[in-house]
Amino acid sequence: MLQAFTRNYQDNSTDAGHQFTFYCDVCNDGFKSSFIESATYKKKGFLRGLGQGVNVVGNFLGGQAGRVGSAVSQGGSVLSQRFEGMSPQWQKEHEKAFERAQSEAKQHFRRCPSCHNYVCGHCWNEDEGLCVSCAPRQEVLVAKTRADAMKRNIDEAGQSAAVWQGEIESKTTVCPVCGKPAGSGKFCNNCGASMELKTCPKCGAKNQQNIRFCNNCGENLQAAAAGGKCAACGFDNPPGTRFCGGCGAKLA
Repeated sequence: MLQAFTRNYQDNSTDAGHQFTFYCDVCNDGFKSSFIESATYKKKGFLRGLGQGVNVVGNFLGGQAGRVGSAVSQGGSVLSQRFEGMSPQWQKEHEKAFERAQSEAKQHFRRCPSCHNYVCGHCWNEDEGLCVSCAPRQEVLVAKTRADAMKRNIDEAGQSAAVWQGEIESKTTVCPVCGKPAGSGKFCNNCGASMELKTCPKCGAKNQQNIRFCNNCGENLQAAAAGGKCAACGFDNPPGTRFCGGCGAKLA
């Protein structure tokens, strides 16, 4: 039976040879041991492919990449069922290869005295003698705390930020003649009355058609609009004219 120093390992062995991957209990980075060719397989003279991903020299694998395509052995260190049909000689080789792989892998792991997990060098706090889960590195913890606080501040500022200053309500133009919504054109959609603003003859301000006095200077727009034919000389003056263009007489 295979007795691992850590429960978090993977058996990558095939009938062609033996190889194992041991994982960090914190970050799950894996160390894959050197590949050991099976002597019994070599004697048979079979040169079947060893499969992609088999490494001759042991190395570290990032994350959980080494887990794909194989069964992970955990807990009681039970020999995988896919090796049940192998010869007794192969299984003895397998056990010896496993012991050698463990000796190779142990150099890359530390056992935390607090949580008893086996961790890689990246997850070991040398200053405290504990894994980073039990004793996070101060500079890392400070940087993470500052980043979290900054994110919270940004989120809070975003909640109160005004990103649009326009008005939600829509403005409806009412026709001064029929009193119904006139639409957005130059003439009322309902009665056809002109919706153009009339100009005050005194100050030039724009006023709605139904306004009697200029909203800028107070000029009587109805009186100014009278204009028309001069009573003195009969000259036809345009609306808004206060003095006759023919004789200069003041128009009523």
